[in-house]
Amino acid sequence: MSGQVRETRILLRRCAPVTREQAGERLVTSKNIKRWRSRFPSRDIRLHEWIPYEPADGGIDAYIESGGYSALRKALGMRPGDVVEAIAESQLLGRGGAGFQTGVKWRLAAAQTGGEKFFVCNAEEGEPGTFKDKVLLEQDPHQVLEGMAIGAYATGCSEGFIFIKGEYGAAAQRVMQAVREAESKGLLGVGIGGSAFSFRVRVVRSVGGYVCGEETALLRALEGRRAVPQAKPPFPTIAGLNRRPTVINNVETLAYVPHIIDKGPAWFRGLGVEGSYGTKLFCISGNVANAGLYEIELGSCTLGDLIFHFGGGIEGGKALKAVLPGGVSTSFLTAQDLDVRMDYDSLHRAGSSLGTGAVLVFDQTVSIPDVVKGLFDFFASESCGHCTPCRIGTRIARDLLARITGPVGIDELANFRSRGGPRAAGLLDKLEALGATLKAAAKCGLGQAAPCPLLSSLERFREEYTMLIERRQAEYDRIVDHWPGAEARKAKVRARRQDS
Repeated sequence: MSGQVRETRILLRRCAPVTREQAGERLVTSKNIKRWRSRFPSRDIRLHEWIPYEPADGGIDAYIESGGYSALRKALGMRPGDVVEAIAESQLLGRGGAGFQTGVKWRLAAAQTGGEKFFVCNAEEGEPGTFKDKVLLEQDPHQVLEGMAIGAYATGCSEGFIFIKGEYGAAAQRVMQAVREAESKGLLGVGIGGSAFSFRVRVVRSVGGYVCGEETALLRALEGRRAVPQAKPPFPTIAGLNRRPTVINNVETLAYVPHIIDKGPAWFRGLGVEGSYGTKLFCISGNVANAGLYEIELGSCTLGDLIFHFGGGIEGGKALKAVLPGGVSTSFLTAQDLDVRMDYDSLHRAGSSLGTGAVLVFDQTVSIPDVVKGLFDFFASESCGHCTPCRIGTRIARDLLARITGPVGIDELANFRSRGGPRAAGLLDKLEALGATLKAAAKCGLGQAAPCPLLSSLERFREEYTMLIERRQAEYDRIVDHWPGAEARKAKVRARRQDS
């Protein structure tokens, strides 16, 4: 671990640092409520309310003074095709988790002619441990709006939507305010910047649901229908919202667009490493001293640098046990993987993925089977239910994990009476088969990625599962003779043995 890596604040340059200590200070308590009420005399401040960060730049005027919307003006002076090629040449990968080439997506949408097109910002940040989009929207929304406007101009879209997580009330209010500010300056709406290009943006609050992060489910929700994934092809760039060509980009992806247009694709490729260009927002949480949001060049630091340099090490001086390096839909890494560099290719070679950039850290006291059980509580409750593998598979996995991690008692052990005890039930084999089925047969990427932490934990922490099963087997062996009818069953077994 070098310990020499520095944060490169490009997307976060106007954002206040968000660490655990600073975030905690913004929760209203009995000790600070007078200070918050004096600071916001017109607001009804209540205990335990979260106070969002005020825009560090002071609104659109300060954003423009610092060079904001100059990239949009530059783009309007270019041909739309040239703007698309600039993004394609930069090799910007989508920052929502899938890592798809943004330029390729824009090319496909721009090639569609005749009729209306739509541009959608995906701000349905539903994965646990991920909060980067929330920070960008609350503290620097004009950066995202400028990126949307440039993308809409390049691809020929006339209407845009910011589909924002329902729980992000403060962020939604901040974005709606920013839209009004941009419209008042002629930077959104009809005839942007005196040109023939018009682009309107609407903010839509999600009704909630992890599946709304999947682009086709998001589009169905925008249409007022049940949010379930659709088969692809056709892809949204061909037939998306209302069956019209639609571009869908993540908040972080769009925040990068103005910088690429302003400074050029070569500047962007000068950041990061081959195949993983630019910076990335990493959300570090869990058993670390300095949980927070950090912007770092891709490939410039290792997993160990993130945890021990930026994250301040393991909380309480404990030992590191496991890490989910890209969110709850990625595979576990361990202390032996601390030298893995944080970029797409390196993490893939290590058996995991970059995902959303949410780094979840677990110390030596954490039970990995309990963690995985908690994840499947989430996956099962958030499954849209549209495909059988995910609808049924996540619930079966949750129930199997509960039988391994749940409290040991007669009622729980009674489930194993016909199988000769927990050891003979083959729970781990069933979990492995179930995970493989989910990965291969689920309809959308969310269901396909759900078993990643399960399968990797069975590979790397199998002894923890075995230990829990053996503990249940010992309890089973101890009390099985006291169950009603035990003597009769033993007599039948002895009779069968004599007959044979």
